Amino acid sequence: MEWAKDHEIKGERGTLLLLYVQPGASKTAIKGEFASTPPRLKISVAAPPVENAANTLVIKFIADVLGVSKSRVHMVSGESSRQKNVWVSGIDANASVILLTEE
Repeated sequence: MEWAKDHEIKGERGTLLLLYVQPGASKTAIKGEFASTPPRLKISVAAPPVENAANTLVIKFIADVLGVSKSRVHMVSGESSRQKNVWVSGIDANASVILLTEE
């Protein structure tokens, strides 16, 4: 999937996830691929887009689905945008895709 890429930051390997986040949803869930260039994984979030609530829930949700600690999930860009780039250390893109598409 083009929304998950093996990526290295400061010598540490991980996965860069390209996300499209829809805050204010009734429940937090993966909604499939969002048609954009580049493609992104769409996630609805049951938190409002205020005071970092949606971003905090995105990080927690990604960590839970991938089975990693929240400290391994970092928002690289898009803190105030629906289009977010999230890096997860210590997991490769293939494993990320499998876990995120099973959700």
